[in-house]
Amino acid sequence: MTDRLKNKVAIVTGGTLGIGLSIVDLYLKEGAKVVFTGRRQAVGEQALATLGNPANTKFVVHDASDEEGWKKLFADTIAEFGKVDILVNNAGIGEAGDVEHTDYAQWRRTMDINLDGVYFGTHYGVINMKNPKSGDASIINMSSIEGLVGDPDLFAYNATKGALRIMSKSAALYCARNDYNLRVNTIHPGYIKTPLVENLDGAEAAMSDRTKTPLGHIGVPDDIGWLAVYLGSEESKFAVGSEFTVDGGYTAQ
Repeated sequence: MTDRLKNKVAIVTGGTLGIGLSIVDLYLKEGAKVVFTGRRQAVGEQALATLGNPANTKFVVHDASDEEGWKKLFADTIAEFGKVDILVNNAGIGEAGDVEHTDYAQWRRTMDINLDGVYFGTHYGVINMKNPKSGDASIINMSSIEGLVGDPDLFAYNATKGALRIMSKSAALYCARNDYNLRVNTIHPGYIKTPLVENLDGAEAAMSDRTKTPLGHIGVPDDIGWLAVYLGSEESKFAVGSEFTVDGGYTAQ
């Protein structure tokens, strides 16, 4: 531990599995206090049991698409820890579907979590995190390489992740021009070894092919977690409205 996030208080949505859990774990190891969320109590409790430093960790059942839940999440975190320095909008869903066969229910479900949820988080994040008493604050929005390139089988997912990119830039410019000492940036993960990928038959092998991922293998959650540490720390104080792609070379081709 090098205390890169010492005295920081973070909220991480979708923090019970995969990339989110990695971020929570690394934030704790780097000295932060972390409130992490998920929709399922049992999964959250399992995640909590794997983490060290229980005094600095709290799990909250939370639906990212619920506006009132966001208000309560910020209010309760500030009441308990005094502030929020870092918000990682990581909660998201991915359902396969092309433009012809994606019905409105699937479209709306994907928008509710992946886009409305990030809107609520960023909106209430700015309200509650601007003008910190010391240092600066950071909002990290989790996009995807699917926000950079199209996929014929991820119509709704592409739409949300592409919109999230530009929305984050708008928020970043607003905060910078108002001298809020609050940065907003996005991360674009490639294919990462998470439960989502593991549950798709053949996905890891297919995406490890060098014609897809030039490194010849998919990433692991900590590949994204360490970038989230950097973006949450003062080390990234000049990163504003930036996009960070970690994909083993997938989009460099």
